[in-house]
Amino acid sequence: MFKHSHGKHSHSNAHTHNKKKEVLPINLFKLKQRASYVGAFVNVLQTVIKIGFGILGQSAALVADGIHSLSDLMSDLLVIIAVRLGSRDADTEHPYGHRRFETIASVILGGSLVFIGGGIGWSVLERMTNPETLPVPNELSLAITAVSILLNELLYHYTKRIAKLTRSKLLLANAWHQRSDAFSSIVVLIGIGAVMLGYPLADAVAAIIVALLIIKIGLNLMVEGIKELVDTALPEVLVSEIRHTIQSIDGVENIHLLRTRYMGEDALIDAHIIVDPRISVSEGHRIGDMVRDELIQRFDDVMEVLVHVDPENDEILFENVKPHTRADIQHLLNQYLPNLLPYLEDFRIHYLDQKIEIELIIPASLIGETPLIIEMKVAIQKMTTDIPQIQTIYLFFKM
Repeated sequence: MFKHSHGKHSHSNAHTHNKKKEVLPINLFKLKQRASYVGAFVNVLQTVIKIGFGILGQSAALVADGIHSLSDLMSDLLVIIAVRLGSRDADTEHPYGHRRFETIASVILGGSLVFIGGGIGWSVLERMTNPETLPVPNELSLAITAVSILLNELLYHYTKRIAKLTRSKLLLANAWHQRSDAFSSIVVLIGIGAVMLGYPLADAVAAIIVALLIIKIGLNLMVEGIKELVDTALPEVLVSEIRHTIQSIDGVENIHLLRTRYMGEDALIDAHIIVDPRISVSEGHRIGDMVRDELIQRFDDVMEVLVHVDPENDEILFENVKPHTRADIQHLLNQYLPNLLPYLEDFRIHYLDQKIEIELIIPASLIGETPLIIEMKVAIQKMTTDIPQIQTIYLFFKM
């Protein structure tokens, strides 16, 4: 092999991987839908009972809790619609699928809860300015609130189990929303009991606390949803674990760019890995496959991985001058090495450090052709001198 060189060599390849995990044999869409329908039924029941008996039992806190249950019903309807829209397959207009319909629903749900909570709090504060107008709850309100706590806790555990099975953030958010009803009902229970023990403002204070809980839940839903919509990265600890996993794979020399984001309950990853620049395109592709397969297998949320295979950190590219294309190199070979062309079987181009390396492949039978080899050496030296981008030219003799 002969070479004339004052530089390095390069090999690069990029490809995209898109792979779906195997889903459970159960229809996940139907599970999500069923959980939403059960939640809607329970909340219809609670809304009617709480508001009705809250009025009969003269409990402002129980009425407020009933309105909270009504907001839960609205959220269940929103979840049903979002689950149906989000379950649709990817299409030409939405190549990544429709999972973010669920995310949008979470933001809308959060906004509605903030509005409802604020309305309840404002109404009760106005009534507290005239304590004589505050109603006095009775034992019936106390009993209804206790039943509500039990129902909401059972509904929370059921919805949470389905959310984990289907990996649905929206259902999980709705489950915690349902548990917040149990918490707020406990506050109502304490408030009603305190009024019956002789503390007339306790029920109104309990209603305000319920309103604040509703607002807090709404704000949390909005923040989490907006973070996903603006492509916020996965948690730092998880990103660090992903980076470590990639670097531990045989053939990966380094990773210089890693981007992560959520799409609904799915995590998407873009990774730029650095491999040995002398390996073949197919070997680099195989290393990329190994990275993809390992990430999808190890991390439950990871559903799609894009791997870009580089021979070096390619964030610094050809900045000052456009690199020569294969057609340009062919033209230069025709110009500088016309006598070699009849013997030239193939040539390869590598780009590295803003320079070019060329590999010329010729038959081994030319090894003994000393005059031709000397002529090629002179021509190659002139070519690397005249063309600043070309740093290295190798001759490979093929057996």
